[in-house]
Amino acid sequence: MKKLAMGVLLMAMSATAMADGVAVTIGQPGFYGQIVLGNAYPAPQLVYPQPVIIQPPAVAVVQPPLYLRVPPGHMQEWAHYCGNYGACGRQVYFVQDNWYQNVYAPRYNARATKGHRGHPHGNHGDHGRHEGHGRGNGHY
Repeated sequence: MKKLAMGVLLMAMSATAMADGVAVTIGQPGFYGQIVLGNAYPAPQLVYPQPVIIQPPAVAVVQPPLYLRVPPGHMQEWAHYCGNYGACGRQVYFVQDNWYQNVYAPRYNARATKGHRGHPHGNHGDHGRHEGHGRGNGHY
C-alpha cells in the first residue's frame, strides 16, 4: 500500500513539474495576449464595438489600438488586469474567442509554417543575432 501511495505522489509531482514548463504561443488555443493583425488577416470580430480605456494617458499620444484575446474574467475586471497586458492607458479591442480560434489562429499557423519552410535551423545568416525577434515588435 505504501508503494502505491508513493507512486501516486511521484506521478502527481511529475505532472506538476511538467505543467510549470508549458509555454503557449500565438496561434495556440490557450494563448491570451496581443494579436497583431497587419494586412494578412480579416477585420476581427469584436466583443465590444467601442475600444475600452482604463487610464487615459496624461499627455495625448496617438497610438494604434491594441487587439487582445483575454479570458472572460479578465475582460469583466479589466481595470484589475489591464496592467498584465501593458494596456491600461491604451485603446483596447477584445477579439471574440470564436474568431481567434476559427480565423486568426489557423491563418497565423499557416503563415508561420510557410515562413519556416526551407529555412535551415540554426543557420540564420546573422551569426546568432536576432534583433527584433524578442519581446516587443509584436513578438510575445
